[in-house]
Amino acid sequence: MRALRRATAAVTAAVAVLTGCSTGDGGGPAAEQPPARIRGITLPGWDTGDYERREAGRYLRQIAATGARWVVFTPTWYQDGTRRATPRAGQETVSDRGVRRVVGLARSAGLKVMLKPHVDLDDGGDRARIRPADRDAWFTAYRGFITHYARIAAELGVEQFAVGTELAGTSADRANWRRVIRVVREVYPGPLTYAANYDEYDRIGFWSSLDLIGIDAYWPLADAATADPARLARGWEPVVGELAAFAARQHRRILFTEAGYTSQHGAVTAPYSWTVSGRPGYAEQAAAYEALLTAFDGRPWWAGVCWWMWDDWPDSAETPQRLAYSPRGKPAEEVLRRRWKE
Repeated sequence: MRALRRATAAVTAAVAVLTGCSTGDGGGPAAEQPPARIRGITLPGWDTGDYERREAGRYLRQIAATGARWVVFTPTWYQDGTRRATPRAGQETVSDRGVRRVVGLARSAGLKVMLKPHVDLDDGGDRARIRPADRDAWFTAYRGFITHYARIAAELGVEQFAVGTELAGTSADRANWRRVIRVVREVYPGPLTYAANYDEYDRIGFWSSLDLIGIDAYWPLADAATADPARLARGWEPVVGELAAFAARQHRRILFTEAGYTSQHGAVTAPYSWTVSGRPGYAEQAAAYEALLTAFDGRPWWAGVCWWMWDDWPDSAETPQRLAYSPRGKPAEEVLRRRWKE
């Protein structure tokens, strides 16, 4: 119980920092604090043992060395089909022991943690296609999935939690999602967000039940490959205006729960794609990192960015490192080190 009270105190402090409020002292009025900007990078888990691998500690130290102060972990459940299936732990789901271990390693590296559980399809398809025929059954299973990780997050004192990611086929169901949020708040005391896809966020009706608006920010920035940061920053201009107005209407700050670019030629034309081309585009990736930070740094309604992603695990069947989303060892990493230096 003592450990749980310490964990609860840690996430309560995180709420105060992220929302710009203080819990005060001595029962007096709370003093306002300047809101914190999240500088994060995701370390996903693709297999049951990934977060128990010996490479995990090294990856987290490398993430911290960029100037990042947050890391995002993504335990994933799966479902077989978009209509009649429900989420369940699969053979590739990272172990709970691994989640606990990797959160401890993040602490040792000086990083705060967002836990962002995912639901994916067995066939590797887009999770936005999930449109359950029996919504009550699906949401019952989903609440079991998400509260499982919310309890772990509370136990470990995780500083932020995402109640869902890119589930556009269900996110119009305001009543069911508000119930999801209520049951999560019963077990987890920290700040909550939902990670909406960039073409989904403005159709969601439950932002008022959350602490931050989360957006996976994969807007195309150009119609052709370019490594010109100024041109890419101009590509952000209409989006900046839209998001500023949306944040004002919702009375919430906006966090980019994901943003990223493969190191492929043409990545800025389709940032959401793992396979834009087979031709490396290191300068283009770096320019896209530069452009995003230039476009949003200094915006008071912008809560920061969690880049997708640091690295793949050895022997993974995912994209080769030289073409992957990872900035590690590429010019994009130098952009982060320069922009995120103390």
